[in-house]
Amino acid sequence: MDSVTSEQRRTLHSTADNGLKIVVVGGFGVGKTTLVRSVSEIRPLNTEETMTQAGEGVDDTAGVAAKSATTVAFDFGRISFDAHNVLYLFGAPGQERFWFLWDRLFSGTLGAVVLVDTRRLADSWYAIDRLEHHGTPFVVACNDFGGPAHTPARIRGALDLADEVPLVMCDARSRESSKQVLITLVEHLRTVVAPAVRPVPQPIPEPAP
Repeated sequence: MDSVTSEQRRTLHSTADNGLKIVVVGGFGVGKTTLVRSVSEIRPLNTEETMTQAGEGVDDTAGVAAKSATTVAFDFGRISFDAHNVLYLFGAPGQERFWFLWDRLFSGTLGAVVLVDTRRLADSWYAIDRLEHHGTPFVVACNDFGGPAHTPARIRGALDLADEVPLVMCDARSRESSKQVLITLVEHLRTVVAPAVRPVPQPIPEPAP
């Protein structure tokens, strides 16, 4: 895969002066930590802990039985949109017992990515419900787990998505694929966020040498 390596991690550009908070949310084991790791230009902060027998009967591991670690607070990464604008990425924990943290993570959020596993679409309903409750713009990204293919129309119907909510396919392990998800979100924000209230900046071209 084309995940960025530690040697390629970049320091924050000296001209960066506008930070945008983005939350990556979704059900348990859909790839939120993987997406933040693959796209972050810094070494991501994560709060993963080894799953133990204490979680049996509490966490729903259906479809993710091989998962051995879980996020217990949030993941954090960063990617520069251009020389002036930086996206700060917060990956929310997916287990139901940590959902109480989501409302706090949503505070100050400009937009969100709902990452879904098409084999377990129902696991994404709560995330979409909370974002709609907060009025937070979002896009839906279907992470490729190699399951049966579903048409966009079928996915939209199962998630009851409004027509204006972007729906994209992605591979969270791929840096380029994950970047495209974020680009789709930023483009969506430009169409739904009132510029006079909460502007979403346009990329500023670098001056010619």
